[in-house]
Amino acid sequence: MTTVLHRDQVTSTGRPIPPIPAQSPQACAVRLIDRRTGQTHRINGSPLVLFTRDPQAAVSELLSGRDTTVWEARVEPIGTPARKDRGRE
Repeated sequence: MTTVLHRDQVTSTGRPIPPIPAQSPQACAVRLIDRRTGQTHRINGSPLVLFTRDPQAAVSELLSGRDTTVWEARVEPIGTPARKDRGRE
């Protein structure tokens, strides 16, 4: 499941997105996407991807100073969510 985030927390269709916890127990990959092409932004041929447990901070950092009509950020969960150890019974 991919979540598209913009600095103003509204999707490209104008609908608000569900809130994401500031600190997620699950790691996420956050990508900067060029809306004109739909492709991940690349630097020297390598895709720009931030791996984090704080997706909102990563989105804010990636979109800082960028035109949100051209750029969006996509958040993708990585692997399975971390589980709290319930102890052995």
